[in-house]
Amino acid sequence: MTVCAIENGTAGAAGAARDAVLEDDEPDAPGKPAGFDMPGRDGADGVPERSGVPDEPGVPAQAALAPPAFTIAADGSYAARLALRNVAAEASGEAAQAWFVERWTLDGHEPYAVPLPLDQPEEPDSQVLPLTDGRVLIRRQVADRHAFSLLYPTGPGTGELPLGAVRCANPTLLPPSPDGASAYALSVGARSTAIWLVAGGAYGPELVAQVPGRCFGGVWLDRAGRMLALDREMPGGGPVKAVAVDLQRGGEVTPLLQIAPESDDRLLLADADSGLLLIRSNAPGHDRLGWGVLGSCLPVRFPECLHPADVAVTPFAVQPGQMLMPESCAVALRIDGAAGSWLGVWRPAGRRLHQLAAPQGWQAGCGVWTRGGVLRLPYANENVACGVALLEAPVDGEHGAGAAAEAGPETAAGSGMQPSAAAAPLAVCKPIPLGQAPLVRRTAPG
Repeated sequence: MTVCAIENGTAGAAGAARDAVLEDDEPDAPGKPAGFDMPGRDGADGVPERSGVPDEPGVPAQAALAPPAFTIAADGSYAARLALRNVAAEASGEAAQAWFVERWTLDGHEPYAVPLPLDQPEEPDSQVLPLTDGRVLIRRQVADRHAFSLLYPTGPGTGELPLGAVRCANPTLLPPSPDGASAYALSVGARSTAIWLVAGGAYGPELVAQVPGRCFGGVWLDRAGRMLALDREMPGGGPVKAVAVDLQRGGEVTPLLQIAPESDDRLLLADADSGLLLIRSNAPGHDRLGWGVLGSCLPVRFPECLHPADVAVTPFAVQPGQMLMPESCAVALRIDGAAGSWLGVWRPAGRRLHQLAAPQGWQAGCGVWTRGGVLRLPYANENVACGVALLEAPVDGEHGAGAAAEAGPETAAGSGMQPSAAAAPLAVCKPIPLGQAPLVRRTAPG
């Protein structure tokens, strides 16, 4: 399998990258969206809610500073996080709080959470990742090693299957593999980066690739869990470039993004159905969010609407199932500003960023699209311990754009308390050489 680089149409010069900006995009007004009810606001303090764990009384300050991430399985069926739960202190017998693994079931008629506590609480720097069979992978640091186990509910208790441990520098779990059964970790060294298969192998953790350079990020390019995109910086410095790593060929590395020779070109998201790529690059002169199509010879575009003032915009989910139609994919984005975090929805063909309120207690930056264009947003607050809000993608055009700009939390996501609906299963596509994909004849909206 080969990966075709996405290049700017005029030899990749930074000035030409500026020419690729969609000048007819009209940026939305900066700041929070209309009707935005800032979650976690306490009087006039203006402190936004912490991502990942809803505010709870009595949470130790040191535990609440850096809540662990919320991760959704590859098919959207399960999610996992570390959550604070009440426990009885051994010495005093008084209630205290500690971290335990919590698994969410998202693909039924109503979402629900199952705690997976063991004999002792987890450390807040442990990482969790759900598999599509309902088990949860956890990475723990034990002395100078990093141990991996699978947790699963067993009646009233929790079962644990130890997978083994590795001695390496700060391994970080990669996003869930598209095959749903494997899990990988990245360990960054001074001159190279190791990729470990930590779940799904035959004999415990296994070193599957050693990539020259310091690599970060991690985006899957196919449905088989074979092609992995990483952002790489070579030893001695230089620009950061996204590369594709073939895990079935010993970690063979292929250049993926080359917008300008000296630009930092990072891959943030990729959709295997349509080939849509979400990219962050400083080729236009400063960091901008752009999009391209895998296998296309058209230049990367940097829409002005994805660069609103005074906020940070980060894509986190792409609508699947849009075969050969990358311009029609709905993209969900997290918007962070002084008012907190809220939601953005954008399509390449629509050229407008719809800014919408998120449900209170949203696990910020997490969500899954269905093929029909419904965004499922997990949330937890003082009234709902485990919820999924359903948001239909706004309609682009004069009427749809106006309605989205006016929408508040109730309008944008119904009641904000709708139970989850079963997500349509993701199609399994036979991998083909990406350079031969029939996307090169498509025309980007101009």
